[in-house]
Amino acid sequence: MSTSCGNPNAESDALMPRRRKFDRSKLCIKCKINQGNIVIRHAVYCKDCFLPMMYNKIKRTIEPTINPTPEGPRKKNLNPSGNLVIAFSGGLGSTVLLDVIYRGYFSSRRPRGETNTLSEGKDPKKERVWKEGKVCYVEVCGAFHGMRDRTDDVRRIVERYDDLEFVPLRIEDAFDESWWESVDLILSPCSRNGTPLSALCNYLSSLPAPTAIPSTLQTLTRLLLLHTALSTHSSHLALGTCLTSLSISLVSLVAQGGGFNLKEEVQEEWSPDSLSRSKGRSVRVVRPLKDIVMKECAMYAWWKGLEIVGQETWPGARQGISRITKDFIIGLEKDYPSTVSTIARTCAKLSPKDHAVGTCILCNRPAQPGVQEWKNRISIRSLSTDPPVSSEKASLAPYLCYACHTTLTSKSSK
Repeated sequence: MSTSCGNPNAESDALMPRRRKFDRSKLCIKCKINQGNIVIRHAVYCKDCFLPMMYNKIKRTIEPTINPTPEGPRKKNLNPSGNLVIAFSGGLGSTVLLDVIYRGYFSSRRPRGETNTLSEGKDPKKERVWKEGKVCYVEVCGAFHGMRDRTDDVRRIVERYDDLEFVPLRIEDAFDESWWESVDLILSPCSRNGTPLSALCNYLSSLPAPTAIPSTLQTLTRLLLLHTALSTHSSHLALGTCLTSLSISLVSLVAQGGGFNLKEEVQEEWSPDSLSRSKGRSVRVVRPLKDIVMKECAMYAWWKGLEIVGQETWPGARQGISRITKDFIIGLEKDYPSTVSTIARTCAKLSPKDHAVGTCILCNRPAQPGVQEWKNRISIRSLSTDPPVSSEKASLAPYLCYACHTTLTSKSSK
């Protein structure tokens, strides 16, 4: 007996067929001659075609941002208004970024035996784009006990690249008043009588939940990088955020209440309003690898023989939203390679309904209006019907964005 919806016993026909790993053949989709060495989103590439393709994708991303505003297609000459700071964490993305930027925009001669570079076909004397380049590394071992200092390992990697200056920083520098004064910023540390390290430990221990420590350290690291770029007269700060990492950051930012700053997470024109002596200078935060997935970075590092210092796990830090989001998206990407690109495209279509009312004093990003009103509507302040008693105590809440306000006030499950 048959039914209108087909044979219910044919379970094999009801299952969706799994998509083949290769679309058509194992030959390279570009040259159609060589056998493929890597599969990117079901497209097969050989080594000879993969490297030029990756270089071209990075060029299309970074070169329209080099010249000062107004932005637009790349002009004939690349003429930035300042120097370049490369943020180096020791991870895969920052290692690939350092090698690519050096080969394409700083190297005075091509590496021996290689012809495919970002500056292929250009005069070697005109390859240099930025006058000075600095590699900035922020060590966070001071925030945790028993964590190894990797500054010497990172220094060894950076010294392999000529004409790039290594700038080592420590996370406790965020509470060093003398350091902030060197970049024309007046910041009161948590404890004037103690050391910057003790002030950092006191600040982290005062956070309401252990899961707030990772997001706080990311905010402090970002501020140190931005003010380092400003103090070195740099017009650009390059981050080694690949497409996979960018998608993870976008989702975790929304989950932590920072959806108002999705645009700044992709590209940011940062100008500190509090600096009276900055003379209108700004720093453009760019992510040249935002169209490159983690798999492409891994293959580039393997074929170029790059040494990856790696990022150690923070001891004692609870698993936060960023870590959970990373595990989820990377696991999903194994079976659905277009996951990260879909997330990035979807977030690029989002825009805030309201304009910013100021700058958050903690993260220095645009703050949305109505944070306090929203918090009051979704929170139960008191069960009493009596009118609240007015308080004259000063509060930082009106000067914080929603994400920073949540980080400083959220309570743990206990």
